[in-house]
Amino acid sequence: MEIAWLEDFLAIIEQGNFSRAAEARHVTQPALSRRIRALEEWVGTPLIHRTTQSVRLTPSGESFQTTAEELLRHLENGRNEALELAHGAAEQLKFASTNALSWVFFPTWLRHVEESLVLDSSIQLVANHMEACERMMIQGQTQFLLCHYHAAAATQLSPHQFRSLHIGNDVLIPVSVPVSAGNHHPLFSLPGAADAPLPYLAYRPESGMGRIIAATQQGAPNRAWLKPIFISHLAKLLVTMALDARGLGWAPKSLIEDYLSNGELVRAGGGEWDIPIEIHLYRSRARQSAAAERFWSHIGG
Repeated sequence: MEIAWLEDFLAIIEQGNFSRAAEARHVTQPALSRRIRALEEWVGTPLIHRTTQSVRLTPSGESFQTTAEELLRHLENGRNEALELAHGAAEQLKFASTNALSWVFFPTWLRHVEESLVLDSSIQLVANHMEACERMMIQGQTQFLLCHYHAAAATQLSPHQFRSLHIGNDVLIPVSVPVSAGNHHPLFSLPGAADAPLPYLAYRPESGMGRIIAATQQGAPNRAWLKPIFISHLAKLLVTMALDARGLGWAPKSLIEDYLSNGELVRAGGGEWDIPIEIHLYRSRARQSAAAERFWSHIGG
């Protein structure tokens, strides 16, 4: 069995079909198919149902996915520890963070942690949208993930493989520019109407906040009539578009407090449109480096 076969298998799951997975893995589709057949022969049973349009896992494939993910994480952790020992390098604490939290929350939170914990390790932080951060965690490329959390929104991080700590709170607030300077009435006000939907600054589906808004709005008692006119996974960019009077959108309070205080942005609806969210730190249930375990234990894990 080759490690590349496991990576191929997980790439097919992530991409949803063989052609996109082959492109992501930089191999031809026939070569990828041969490697998956070799993996299935090694396991002893089919892992993937193949159709012309898509692929789906067999029950055995669903079970083996967890094994493949855990094995690759263990290998990555072991490799990193071996390299650090071989080169005498200081241990690193590796974080992935969703974009907004990487510069709004992370620096202040880390400084607070350092007030009671001396960190001998260097800090590495990679910021990206939620889907990319989840992929890094699943592949073992990072030890911790900092992200927004809401119970209604799905995550790829199975509780059987990952743990999380609730380390902060935030709230998503619908905002718009005011009708005029010094005015507290929004230019775009919820809920809109069926025949006149409001211009909506929306998050992409791979964004954590996009998932949260979609999940909470599906079961909301109030219906918003919205027409997406600009879509991004970057909360900061959507706020900039809101400031340019392009439409309304939801943004974390931690990101827009100054704009609300000085009146550049105002609420686009009452408190019933707010979405309370939590800030969570995730880690794998597998053993981490000594520095990572010490850090997790200190913050309450």
